[in-house]
Formats: sequence, C-alpha cells, structure tokens
Amino acid sequence: MKAVFLDRDGVINFERGYTHRLEDFVILPDLIEVLQLLQKKGYLLIVVSNQSGIAKGLYKQSEVEVLHKFMLEEFTKNGLKISEIYYCVHHPDVSKCICRKPDSLFVEKALARFDIDPKKSYFIGDKERDTEAAEKAGVKGILIEANISLKTILNQIN
Repeated sequence: MKAVFLDRDGVINFERGYTHRLEDFVILPDLIEVLQLLQKKGYLLIVVSNQSGIAKGLYKQSEVEVLHKFMLEEFTKNGLKISEIYYCVHHPDVSKCICRKPDSLFVEKALARFDIDPKKSYFIGDKERDTEAAEKAGVKGILIEANISLKTILNQIN
C-alpha cells in the first residue's frame, strides 16, 4: 500500500492562520482534481495536521470537527476517500506531546494501521515541520509554498 499524507492548512485549504470557522475554510483550486488523480494511481489519502489553537484556547475541538466533516463531505461528493484525519491538539507552550509535527507519531500510526510502504509514500506540506515528520518516518517529504496548486508538484509523485 502507498499513501499521500497531506497537511491541512495551506495544502488542502487556504492558509489564513488558525482556520477554525466554516466560513473561512476555502478548499484550494485544483485540489479535488489532483487528489482524484492520486487516488486513481492507488494512493491512500491521509491528513495530518497541527491544530495548536485548541491548546491555546483560540478555538474548540468541536469547531475543528465541523470543518473536517465539511471537508469530508466535499471530498465524498467528488469521489474522494480520506482514509484518516490525524490532528494534534497540543502546543509546546501549553502541553507536551509526541504527536505534534515535526514528530512523526501520526505518520507512523498510519503506516502501521494501513500497512503503508513508506518508501512508496509522500507527505505534502507547507512547513518544514511537515517534511521533517515525513522523513523521520521514512516517507518522502514535499515542501510547497502555502496556498499553491498541487498541480505544480504532481511530477514529483510517481
């Protein structure tokens, strides 16, 4: 099995900083099309996101769940299946953990749970901590500029 891991803010939806309200959650152009192509190539799609605004008290976990429900509904309408959404609710200023990127716990959990070959898998993120988490787990990290079309990096994924 192979997978493409995706950061959320800046990769799936427009990065605006602590996105937690439904009206601010805007799926990026071309994303659906690119994910459909990756899914057709046999990749599982898995989201791994830091949501430190929860630990900081900026928003509630229930607000994140509303966004994820909306995102999954939009993807399902377009024939996309997200195998799992992993998100860290911690921030080092408030609470310590090993699930927050650049740590690789969530990537490693997905590798084990779905029997994914890390050597055939990729992690697309807009922060170095995303690619660091990927590489710690043996997955190839692809660092992108926030809010760009994933079409720009499709040639890096076999």
